[in-house]
Amino acid sequence: MNQMQDVVKTYYGETLTSSSDLKTDACTTDARPPAHVSAALAAVHDDVAARYYGCGLAIPAALDGLKVLDLGSGAGRDVFALAKLVGPDGHVTGVDMTDEQLDIARSHEDWHAEKFGFAAPNTRFVKGELEKLGELDLAPGSFDLIISNCVINLCTDKPEVFRQAHRLLKPGGELYFSDVYADRRIPQDLVNDPILYGECLSGALYWGDYQSIARAAGFADPRVVSHRRLGIIDPVLKARVEPIRFASVTARLMKLDGLEPACEDYGQAVIYKGGIEGMETVFRLDAEHEIEAGRVFPVCGNTLAMLMETRFAPYFDVVGQGETHFGLFPGCAAPDVFADTQASSGPAPVGGCC
Repeated sequence: MNQMQDVVKTYYGETLTSSSDLKTDACTTDARPPAHVSAALAAVHDDVAARYYGCGLAIPAALDGLKVLDLGSGAGRDVFALAKLVGPDGHVTGVDMTDEQLDIARSHEDWHAEKFGFAAPNTRFVKGELEKLGELDLAPGSFDLIISNCVINLCTDKPEVFRQAHRLLKPGGELYFSDVYADRRIPQDLVNDPILYGECLSGALYWGDYQSIARAAGFADPRVVSHRRLGIIDPVLKARVEPIRFASVTARLMKLDGLEPACEDYGQAVIYKGGIEGMETVFRLDAEHEIEAGRVFPVCGNTLAMLMETRFAPYFDVVGQGETHFGLFPGCAAPDVFADTQASSGPAPVGGCC
């Protein structure tokens, strides 16, 4: 184990006793989850919830029966919430390298199974480093969903984490995760600062590097689900990192063959039939795709694949055969994750894919 991994183990195993000890809002969440997700989070034991250090809501929709892996599961808050949401036919595995966190998680497995009304726990916690997922007892192509909540920025070999996540996912599976990014590469003297690193700042990837790493790992079309600028509570830390801007981003990476490097128009559209809990009237694929139920919504080829070659397929009808290519889909533009304010979350306009 290298020096920075020792720093992370000490910071999250000994230095922090609860989320109130944090010096920035990087490892906190301000997203308001759907009611059924809120209920699952509220059902988590207080001792587990108190040691939550996530930076986003890394819990997507349509989870019933899924096999899920949580990278950097900590004390298990997201694992146990997901365990309730996937139900007794699903299963959730958490991986973490910190003994103190794993002890808390494992000691609460039976409590949560009983609370959820399950005959036995549908959870498992594995000790290991995310940079060495390939050495753990995790079968390739065995997970429908992989989540991570403000942990990949703490890893010292981030490309390997993305490569291993891609290897562990089933075809059509997804990596749905929240993390912290910077608008430039972090100077080495800040990377070496144990507090800045532990607070999820100085280990943050430059946004451009993240997109390159994700694509190189096999995730051809990274999507942004939500984003927010970060604030730094401690004035000394704030002065050290200025003028670097940081953002918390929740992203969706799909394991799909044949995705194209740009949004291409094949004259197709989808109609959302409804039926997904928490998205009964509007399905939200990402920050640029909010699809109202019953409305014809034109999409590019990549977006069509993300809807029709994944667990979302039963909830959509397709309009058009896709036999003619009409060039680039008009109006494609990725969101600026470092903007001071986030764009309106209203439904995307008809005719706009990206």
